[in-house]
Amino acid sequence: MIEKCLIIETDKPLQFFGAKHKNFELIQQLLPHVKLIARGNEIKIQGDVIEVEQSEKKLLTLVQFFNDRLEISEQHIISILTNSSETQKIDSFSDLIITHNSDGKPIKALSPNQKKLVELSEQNDMVFVTGPAGSGKTYTAIALAVRALKNRVIKRIVLSRPAVEAGENLGYLPGNLKEKLDPYLQPLYDALLDLLPKKN
Repeated sequence: MIEKCLIIETDKPLQFFGAKHKNFELIQQLLPHVKLIARGNEIKIQGDVIEVEQSEKKLLTLVQFFNDRLEISEQHIISILTNSSETQKIDSFSDLIITHNSDGKPIKALSPNQKKLVELSEQNDMVFVTGPAGSGKTYTAIALAVRALKNRVIKRIVLSRPAVEAGENLGYLPGNLKEKLDPYLQPLYDALLDLLPKKN
């Protein structure tokens, strides 16, 4: 027996599980060969290896559908988990979503180059990006890092920035090392604040 865990990107899991867990009970009925456990915004899948892997694929599509729209109906659940043609429509739509910001708004790749960055990041461990200011390089990269953190692909995000910009020397800038580096790191901080849930 194995166990796998899926994350639902919302601070209101009731929207996914349904009132009195009505949606969750339907999901369990449609996946009878595995045991599902709902805790907070997580779903744990327990069972035999093959059954868990098959159920995980269906649930990934279901969770992605909800993450993209922040809503789901019984008909959507039935269509997705019974492998109807609706699944293919959902998959093609979901490809456009990177993650969600702190308010639940979906963050999408808005240009061909941003879409290319998303695709390349899924195929490579490291991607170098160049381009003019304001083209979305930093924000898209931070969004991809936040998505990986939420999905537990990584355990932490490490911010890195060149210590010396072209024609400059940090030793001649006023302040301590943190004060010298903050202006270069501020765009990364801003993106993280927009994308990560705010503390109450």
